[in-house]
Amino acid sequence: LLGPVRGGGGARARLLGLQQQQQQQPPPAPVPAAVGRWLLACSGAVAGAVVLGGVTRLTESGLSMVDWHLVKEMKPPRTQQEWEVEFRKYQQFPEFKILNHDMTLTEFKFIWYMEYSHRMWGRVVGLAYILPAAYFWRKGWLSRPMKGCVLALCGLVCFQGLLGWYMVKSGLEEKPDSYDIPRVSQYRLAAHLGSALVLYSASLWTGLSLLLPRHQLPETRQLVRLRHFAHGTTALVFLTALSGAFVAGLDAGLVYNSFPKMGERWIPDDLLAFSPTLRNIFENPTTVQFDHRILGTATLTAITALYLFSRKIPLPRRTRTAVGSLLAVACVQVGLGISTLLLYVPTPLAATHQSGSLALLSVALWLMAELRRLPK
Repeated sequence: LLGPVRGGGGARARLLGLQQQQQQQPPPAPVPAAVGRWLLACSGAVAGAVVLGGVTRLTESGLSMVDWHLVKEMKPPRTQQEWEVEFRKYQQFPEFKILNHDMTLTEFKFIWYMEYSHRMWGRVVGLAYILPAAYFWRKGWLSRPMKGCVLALCGLVCFQGLLGWYMVKSGLEEKPDSYDIPRVSQYRLAAHLGSALVLYSASLWTGLSLLLPRHQLPETRQLVRLRHFAHGTTALVFLTALSGAFVAGLDAGLVYNSFPKMGERWIPDDLLAFSPTLRNIFENPTTVQFDHRILGTATLTAITALYLFSRKIPLPRRTRTAVGSLLAVACVQVGLGISTLLLYVPTPLAATHQSGSLALLSVALWLMAELRRLPK
């Protein structure tokens, strides 16, 4: 009987010793603020790529470069002969044959440089992620969870580049039975934009989480509801921005240039013109524009309700500023969208509207960061 008792006592002593050692171990070192600032800078670089990509799409420049080489294409044509070779390559593809058959070399240079700028900016974004990540990793500034996050971000930025070329390829394919204007697949365009928005959101959220101190907010039922409301509203903002890719991909902004009605009707006759019915959601320009209007209206309504609900809860000044900013940016964004539609999609205004979607998503993520729970 004495043996097991002594053994049990020894086990308890060892357990107490392990607990004391764990208590004596210092807590994990916080991630340096430089990592958070780097991620915010990366999110800004991604935002620049998204805006530049939107302008490239609006100026119909995305199919001007018909090859993709990671390093070789970084050197643009310099001589007249090199430009003529590049132009002849472009002339072999549907966009020139159907849409730009009377284009001059000078006009080609403009759209080529637009696409070139977008691709080079993408390479800068990749380096902005990968090189500092390797430096911080080597310095030991990244915790284990942060290492996983950084690896995911670097992998996503590489995937984004490959997805961009996969998208461009869809606009270079010959379609003998089609007389439509050559354009990239709206599905691939939406995937390319969606991937960029995920990369942007993850970088911005992580950067804000590292740099913004958490508020000492009491976990009341109203605060939990507000937090869930903010999460749902941010998801709706993201979905509305993503639906804009289908509008751009199908030139759906040129179908009904009136508001609030579409032509003379609230619900247009050709809303479900395609068969099967599900195709209309992603392939019918009328339905795509209609859905984008509905999502935009729903987003503004949700943000307004979020603002009114937040007024009933005592919040810190910075959090209240985030809520007010979200409503203000939403109103401006809706105004830009309606103006873009009524003025028949002028490039400067349409580019501003696309940039506004990023601004709205940014403020929504800021509000989510302000409402984070305190760690247990």
